[in-house]
This record gives sequence, structure tokens and C-alpha cells, in this order.
Amino acid sequence: MSIVTVQLGQCGNQIGHEVFNAICSDVHGTHGLCSKKENESYHDACKERFFSEEESEVPVARAVLVDMEPKVISQTLSIAARSGYWKYNDRSHFCQKQGSGNNWANGYSVHGPRHKEVIMNLVQKEAEKCDRLGGFFTIMSMAGGTGSGLGAFVTKCLRDAFPTSFILNHVIWPYGTGEVIVQNYNSVLTLSHLYQSSDALLVHENDVIHKICAQLMKIKQISFRDVNQVIAHQLGSVFQPTYTAEGGLHYSRNPLGDLMETLVPHPEFKMLGLRNIPQMPENSLPYSTFSWPGLIKHLRQMLIANAKMEEGIDWQVRPPQLGSSIPSSHSTNKPLHFNTSIANLVILRGKDMHNVDLGSFRDPSLYTSWLNPQDAFNAWKTPRAFNKYEKSASLVSNSQFLLKPLDNVVGKAWNMFASKAYIHQYTKFGIEEEDFLDSFTALEQVISSYTIL
Repeated sequence: MSIVTVQLGQCGNQIGHEVFNAICSDVHGTHGLCSKKENESYHDACKERFFSEEESEVPVARAVLVDMEPKVISQTLSIAARSGYWKYNDRSHFCQKQGSGNNWANGYSVHGPRHKEVIMNLVQKEAEKCDRLGGFFTIMSMAGGTGSGLGAFVTKCLRDAFPTSFILNHVIWPYGTGEVIVQNYNSVLTLSHLYQSSDALLVHENDVIHKICAQLMKIKQISFRDVNQVIAHQLGSVFQPTYTAEGGLHYSRNPLGDLMETLVPHPEFKMLGLRNIPQMPENSLPYSTFSWPGLIKHLRQMLIANAKMEEGIDWQVRPPQLGSSIPSSHSTNKPLHFNTSIANLVILRGKDMHNVDLGSFRDPSLYTSWLNPQDAFNAWKTPRAFNKYEKSASLVSNSQFLLKPLDNVVGKAWNMFASKAYIHQYTKFGIEEEDFLDSFTALEQVISSYTIL
């Protein structure tokens, strides 16, 4: 099944480009450990998901690019075309001459309705090119104007137009420092609206990725492109083909459906986080060796201690003894907070992955009591290495990982709202105070649901 990617705003278009680059680079890489047949079936499964072929025989990304300013889209189209490995469809993009000025309401209430027909026609054409449509993957920022406001509007339109298709929103969580004054408003409005339209939200936090660039990738002057490449590598590690059944002989044909079935057992819980190990500079890879037991041990501790990267993990955090109760105050404040999970997916790529012991992820004490641990944990595998890493493991988790940042954003936005700060900038575009209150209520319910896991 094919995935149509919808790239929204500057952030969404730049990350989307890096995602297709990472996927292409992986497919064209050398993987001597795999048989020719294995490589061919991997290549075919990847192409079906992400690319169509036109007369030129250069793979064309199944993507629609949307921005209210033309600069980023024209750069993205030309850089992709110059690569020679893949390109975008020249007619699958939409831009205007004026952005949304960091105003969510402008993107959602003005640009969205005004350009709905053109944008949805582009999406419809891309969907019709798929032999079998598996769903939509949208990429957007949470805090700006076009990406977040127009992105939330387009997601709602996708849900109305394709009610049975899966929608996964990839959302970039803004930096906590140096913030735009209204970013917390934009974030609250974005998340609450996506929660209604989307099947799941896969979140990357800018601060975390910045740390990975500095501490793991050893980058001195970190650019947006560096950050986007780390995000793209992590996304590729999840979306490239795998066997979803133990001892499977065929690559999964329904990546979004499999992801939802595995990780979203209840519509109240849609927040997904992603961790990927190892991550290091490319020039260090030839001198590094990794063992599966070591990678799995680190990944599990990253999960339970809510560590976002493998450096600086708190090894003191332990799962609670089954039968004991954790006081509710423990949920958000204490340093040894245990990160309770609803569902986890581990993806293993590389040699000898069939013999890896994943029993530690099946421990019932890791999970909420209302799900059978057998249903709460899944593993996908492939012997094919990913982007020059001989062995790599990814964890997609539906857990309490985002509780603190979410509570923080909602609290800051509420404090501004209580003093009526900047509200007029939204009301002039048709977003009323009741809309803010509805958004606060929706997200406070999400916080409450995750807190009591």
C-alpha cells in the first residue's frame, strides 16, 4: 500500500525532503549481507510505499507540497531534481506569495478555506495514482502559522474526504527557549484540532534532536538541515520495509495500518514518540561494533526512564513491583519517574536479528493494567541493515513520554489567555475565546488520561 506524504509549511517541506533523501540513500546503499532477492523485495516494497515512476524512470515522491510562501518549495523541488536519484512531481505543489505571519488563525480560518479546493485536488490526484492507498503522512510544525494552522485545516479536510484512510501527523515540537511569544497558543490550537482528525500524532521535540546533534553526532555548528537529517533518519528507520510477522517471508504491505493497530488501541491515546539507536557520525561507523543485547538493554532503559537519547540515561529508574501502586504525585514531579506505556513497537534492522531476546519488553510491569502485555508489545524485523548501520533498533512508543512538555505548553498558554494577551490577533481571523477554551479542555483531558495510566 502507498503512503501519500503531505508537506506543510517551511518545516514540513524541509523535513519531507530529507525523509525522501534518507529513504533513497538507504535503498541505493550497499547491503552485501542480504541476498539479491532480499534486496529486490525490499526495494520494491519501499518504492510502492513512497514513489511512483513516470516516463523519465526517476522515482517520483508520492507527495504534495504546500506553503504560503514560494521560496522553500522552489528550493526543495530543485534540490530533489538535482540529486538524480528521485524527484518531486512538478505539478504536486501549491504556494502563494504571502505567509501566515506566525498566526494559527490566519492559516486555519483564512488560507485554509480560501485554498481548500486547489490543495485537496492535488491530494486527490496523488491518491488516485496509488494502486492501493494506505493513508496519509503529514509533516508539519506545531508552533507556526502555515504549518500548524493550515496543517490542522488540511488534516481535517483529509479526514472528511478520506474517512476510511489512516492519517498519521508528524509534528515538530517547538524549542522551549527563544520561543515566539504566541507559539504556545499555536501549539495548543494545533494539537487539540489534530487530536480530533488524526489517527495518531508522532512527535519530535526540537530540543531533543538538537541535543542528539551536539552530543551524539558531534556537530559543532548545528544547522536546521542537521536537525532535519536526524529526524529523517529516525523516520526512515520506522517506515522502511520490515517483516511484521515472526519468520515472515513478505514485507509488510500496510505500514500505516500496521502502526495504528500495534500502537493505538484507544482513541484517547494518540501520542507516539520515537527513539533510535545507535546514532553517531558517519565517519565513526567503521570503528564501532554493537551487540544486540547491549542495544536492547539501552533501548529498554531509555523507555522506562523516559530518556530521549542513549547518553545520560538514568539507570536508577526501575519498573514498579506489580501489585504496588504509584502515588499520583509521582506522575509528573519526582526525578525517578517511571514512564508507563500503553503500547510499544521495537524495530530491528541488521544481521542476526532473528535471535534477539526481546523478553524484557514483554514485562507486564512496563504497561498499563488494562491491556494484555501480549497485545501491548510488538516487534518488526529485517536482516537488511539501515543506512550504513550494521545493526540498529528503533522504538515507537505510546507512553507518558510527552506529559511534562504538554503540561508545560498548556500551562504557559493558559497563563497568557487568562490575561487576554494577544487574543485579538486570533479573533480578527475568526477564532473566538470559546475555541481557545475548547482546545484547553481537550488537551487537559489528554493530560489527565495519560497521567492516570
